[in-house]
Amino acid sequence: MTADPLPAEHLSSLATLVDEVLAGVGYEMTAATDVIDNAVPGYGGLFDPATSPAELRHAIETLPGSELTHPPIPEPTSDTFILYVDGSSRGNPGPAGAGAVIMDAAEDQLARLGRPVGSRTGNNTAEYVALQLGLSELLARYEPRRLEVRIDSMTVIRDVWGGDDPTEPGVETYSEAVAASLSSIPEHQYTHLADSDPNPADALATVGADIAAFGPG
Repeated sequence: MTADPLPAEHLSSLATLVDEVLAGVGYEMTAATDVIDNAVPGYGGLFDPATSPAELRHAIETLPGSELTHPPIPEPTSDTFILYVDGSSRGNPGPAGAGAVIMDAAEDQLARLGRPVGSRTGNNTAEYVALQLGLSELLARYEPRRLEVRIDSMTVIRDVWGGDDPTEPGVETYSEAVAASLSSIPEHQYTHLADSDPNPADALATVGADIAAFGPG
């Protein structure tokens, strides 16, 4: 997995703590949710209304580092991969999340990744973060030779594959990281997803936006 947490936009202190747990398990959303739920006392959990912000903060702060273990990394069928990415922003700008799903050539899911992006962030920035998230974890886990990125944002497609300068203010950090990651993959292309096309990263981005909406607790 990536050695250091990936950069994010402004998040509340509580959302930042959750993002740190996500980073500790390689941004595997299910693993992070499980470890937090196990740490929260009683029958509450990360998204249970019965869990107060104070309880959630205490549970995360007292998590032993040994509990943040990366799930096993599945073996791919080859050095060819598919990466679904999606960003979600409520209000555009608003609470935003990023999701990414790594698949092998047989379209078996190898990783389901997600994270909060920012408490008041636009959709295009969330899409950039989703692409950065997927590429960072793909390269940390595997040695891809061929990659197909499946993405619905034409803005990001034009910027990354069309050679346009980024039009979204403040995305330079993400766009530069994306360009550096793609430069290490010998063959890569994109497929534009229509709104009606299924995207398994969508639900993960939505959960990331849920986390980004956590208040100042």
